[in-house]
Amino acid sequence: MKFSESWLREWVNPSVSRDALSHQITMAGLEVDGIDAVAADFSGVIIGEVVECGQHPDADKLRVTKINVGGDELIDIVCGAPNCRLGLKVAVAMVGAVLPGDFKIKKAKLRGQPSMGMLCSYGELGIDIESDGIIELPIDAPIGVNVREFLQLDDAIIDVDLTANRADCLGMAGLAREVGVLNRQAVTEPSWDAVTATIDAPFSINVVTPDLCPRYLGRVVKNINVKAATPLWMQEKLRRSGIRSIDPIVDITNFVLIEFGQPMHAFDLNTLNGGITVRLADGVEKLTLLDGNEITVPSDTLVIADDKQAVALAGVFGGESTGVNKNTQDILLECAFFSPLAIMGKSRRLGLHTDASHRFERGVDPELQHKVMDRATRLVLDICGGEAGQVIEAVSAEHLPQAAIITLRRNKLDKTLGHFIPDTDVVEILERLGFNVNVDGNDWVVTTATYRFDMAIEEDLIEEVARIYGYNNIPNIAPMAALSMPDHQEADISLKRVRSIFVARGFQEAVTYSFVDPKMQNIVHPGEEAMVLPNPISVEMSAMRLSMFTGLLTAVGYNQSRQQNRVRLFETGLRFVPDAQADSGVRQQAMLGAVISGTQNEEHWSMESKTVDFFDLKGDLESIIGLTVASTEFSFRGATHPALHPGQCAEILRNNRVIGYIGAIHPSLEKPFGLNGKTIVFELELDALLHARLPLAQAVSKFPANRRDIAVVVDEAISATDVMNVIRKVGENQLVGLNLFDVYQGKGVEPGKKSLAIALTLQDTTRTLEDKDITETMESVVSALKTEFNASLRD
Repeated sequence: MKFSESWLREWVNPSVSRDALSHQITMAGLEVDGIDAVAADFSGVIIGEVVECGQHPDADKLRVTKINVGGDELIDIVCGAPNCRLGLKVAVAMVGAVLPGDFKIKKAKLRGQPSMGMLCSYGELGIDIESDGIIELPIDAPIGVNVREFLQLDDAIIDVDLTANRADCLGMAGLAREVGVLNRQAVTEPSWDAVTATIDAPFSINVVTPDLCPRYLGRVVKNINVKAATPLWMQEKLRRSGIRSIDPIVDITNFVLIEFGQPMHAFDLNTLNGGITVRLADGVEKLTLLDGNEITVPSDTLVIADDKQAVALAGVFGGESTGVNKNTQDILLECAFFSPLAIMGKSRRLGLHTDASHRFERGVDPELQHKVMDRATRLVLDICGGEAGQVIEAVSAEHLPQAAIITLRRNKLDKTLGHFIPDTDVVEILERLGFNVNVDGNDWVVTTATYRFDMAIEEDLIEEVARIYGYNNIPNIAPMAALSMPDHQEADISLKRVRSIFVARGFQEAVTYSFVDPKMQNIVHPGEEAMVLPNPISVEMSAMRLSMFTGLLTAVGYNQSRQQNRVRLFETGLRFVPDAQADSGVRQQAMLGAVISGTQNEEHWSMESKTVDFFDLKGDLESIIGLTVASTEFSFRGATHPALHPGQCAEILRNNRVIGYIGAIHPSLEKPFGLNGKTIVFELELDALLHARLPLAQAVSKFPANRRDIAVVVDEAISATDVMNVIRKVGENQLVGLNLFDVYQGKGVEPGKKSLAIALTLQDTTRTLEDKDITETMESVVSALKTEFNASLRD
């Protein structure tokens, strides 16, 4: 919004400079975008009167004038302006004057006639007003007075960028109120004689949508002179607010718009067919606007209509057919309060943006309409004459916005600002803003003003107090915080590291719902009780999951049905197992699950295309287990699970405690889940995985290591892990490496038996092992295996 500094100082005039005033306004949250001069620099221009005006003897378009500038003698000036005439008050640039662009006025002769100065137009003085001739000053303008002084051209235009919540400052009254609060000065509003109706001029007003238009005022003014000239002071105030003068009626409605922030409109009374109705458009009616464009009004748009048709877009734009023109004699002044939601977005949808819609969609004071109607009527009567009727009002009090009542707590104010503002200052700030304040102990109960419709919660009041008190007056003290070591065990493994390894191995993280289809879950966990939601989103999402299997398998089927042939997913989350011993009757346990399907590798010319198997996922799991630096604590043992394929299922153990399962999905689950091909899955308790063994540094032996391979034959049912655990126990400190590198069944091995090829690496840290030492260790290993498993060396 643009406004004139001199106009603002008519309302409130603090003893601060222009720059200081702009800084104040900016720091109060009303950012000043720019400051522009009202006119360019010039000097030596005074007010004169044309006392003689005759035709130049040698030029048809020039006139020879004598100008009274207040001295003893009249001065001769040759002028070419078409509007130069006898009795006109004009701006005279005397000899020696300097006009914009460093143009100096000198004595001259024009076609033989002396010219001792120049009669100036607005453009020649650097004033942004379109005109076809010289400046026409009011008839009462004092002769000899400096034009800059008379027109107050040492003024400045200040452009303020307002946020959407500060529509109360879209008028001079609101800006002056802010400046008054900031400088602790009273605001002097303009005064006028209240208008008393001199004629009986009833008019029908019907508001069909009181929720969208809670208040609508109308007033008839008859016998006006629309050809009257708009006073120069009003033209200048409008110009400095970025609005050009059109005619006195339009200028008056624009003036009160800038003065109080309340839009108004004037209808030509004689073009209205019957009374006024405020209603929604029917969606097909057309309206020609004041700018000449014809639109079809959408059905959700509020219109002002007479008994025949829509005549204006409510709160946006007037209609051409009922607009004031040069033949208008009687008018209907309109002043209304429209709900912001009724106007918001309507103008932009139609490609319009007006000063009225800009204010209405942000909100205007619902108590301002009577005051503005009286102000506008008085201006019309003073400038255009006429006779005013009574004010007709249609109002729905229940739909008018009410002032908010908010409690401001002292401890909340201090805590939020980190600074103590004295009680007297807090109360003074709020009262200067126009709020009513009642003290309640250490708190304040504040009734806000109707023009501050952005006040709703306690934080709004805190912001107002801080804003007016001055952000710069609040000490810049950095918050203090005590540093402390986090409660974190070095042996704990972060979940981020687990995720990173999965991603590095080609997995993608899935996030599935914690509630699943009870039918699908019963297939995975037949006969197991699950927690059922009392108010589920849907029947298919009514049971809390007992494991990660249901969600992951559903995700695999979903992806495969969308041509994703290779799926590798992992997920972390909670499972919910009914448990009478738990506080809430359900045990929530963090789990880690993963699933693979499709080919082992992406398609590549150098790699053979193979389907995934049990050992692919087991290898991925072992890479995660490697984070614990305690791989020997983990083991796998054949087991059964209702969701996994018999013979391709294993328990996952840590320190001989079962923490999860891994295996191929049972064929009976493939059709219900829409699985295509072999699917391998595992799940384990996350807490059992995320604890590592801290590594201990020890010296690397400088003595050579020796490798010995053995192939032992054992029963097929014996686990290779158990065999290797016995070897570790017997080998003790000399055994530094142990690796199972082959498992064989077939020719040369009895049925029901298997051959395990194991490499043992022996090394001592104090000496070089001799052959007899190695032989003794190997014999001890073989003997222990024979005793424990009835194993024999393979021939």
